[in-house]
Amino acid sequence: MLKKLVLGGIASAVLSSGAMAAPQTPVKIGFITTLSTQAGYLGEEARDGFNLAVTQGGGKLGGVPVSLVIEDDGLKPASAKQGVDRLLQSGINLYTGVIFSNVATAIVPSILKEKAFYISLNAGPSPFAGQRCDKNYFVASYENTSIHAAGGKAANELGYKRVVLLAPNYQAGRDALEGFKRTYKGEVIAEIYTKLDQSDFSVELARVRSLAPDAIYQFHPGGAGINFAKQYGNSGLSKSVPMVVPVFSMDARMVAATGDSAEGLYTAGLWSTELDNPQTKKFVKDFEQAYGHRPTDYAAVAYDTANLIGSALKAVDGDLTRADEFRAALRKADFTSLRGNFKFNTNQHPIQDYYLMQIKRNEAGKLVSTVVRKVASNDGDPFASTCKL
Repeated sequence: MLKKLVLGGIASAVLSSGAMAAPQTPVKIGFITTLSTQAGYLGEEARDGFNLAVTQGGGKLGGVPVSLVIEDDGLKPASAKQGVDRLLQSGINLYTGVIFSNVATAIVPSILKEKAFYISLNAGPSPFAGQRCDKNYFVASYENTSIHAAGGKAANELGYKRVVLLAPNYQAGRDALEGFKRTYKGEVIAEIYTKLDQSDFSVELARVRSLAPDAIYQFHPGGAGINFAKQYGNSGLSKSVPMVVPVFSMDARMVAATGDSAEGLYTAGLWSTELDNPQTKKFVKDFEQAYGHRPTDYAAVAYDTANLIGSALKAVDGDLTRADEFRAALRKADFTSLRGNFKFNTNQHPIQDYYLMQIKRNEAGKLVSTVVRKVASNDGDPFASTCKL
């Protein structure tokens, strides 16, 4: 059963030309995300990052009052589809929030069919980046394979010649391994697919031990990733087989849960709490004050997505019937991204930078993802050339 929560801002009456103006009706945003299951904290991070931007705007994005209608998809595509259909019938024309690509694949076509907008803050399934691109579909995070292509480049720079790849058997997992292989120059000696909700990886780790690779590259987000990292450390494999992961397989919450075994781990990603720009420093401080812990990438990209939406709402004064203008304003990406470099490619997916990072202790002794170097600058995805926009 989907759980619904309505959050957001109510416009205040304002004085104009000496008279009391009528309050502006808030723009409703359908926020479909994963708040339950062992992956539920991912949706919490996205919700909190997005809502921080709304709170900082006094209940507004781009000066326009907004109201979030939040649905827990429970990591079930069918449940998400039912929820979206209900929200579409209620007249909501702007959506975001999905964490998992199998959920995105289930709901995005319904949203686009009704000529509503979907702006992704996380999932970026590769099929929607090319021939299935759409004028009302924007991805503010990354195209799925691109972040893992950065992982392949990181493995090259670290000198690993033989690797084993592991990921869950769903759209984002398959995209992950394809992205890694696109840039990796060494030998992939095995590709191991796991279940999306798997918690015990003893069989897979035994196989890794028998294959004796130079390193492993694994993508398991959320609770599954925490279990994998703990079991990897407890098995003793970390002493002989290094692990490279995308940041979503060792985010700030996962580092806290995994403990000392995360120290020294290399990650590839598009942002870090340690990124040296003023907007990141302010965001991290504000998020910690609001929620009591360091933000993950899910929160950071959701915050960016909220500000992107705000820039477009401002351009149309909250009137989504001005669809062409709203779309054009989104394409401009007229906001200050926590990531620094950010613009949209012709397929409305990001062109941005990616980094090699390592989990190290900061001056306070806390384990954080520290930038080692940039591995890709102004990087787009390979599917834009087949998009007809």
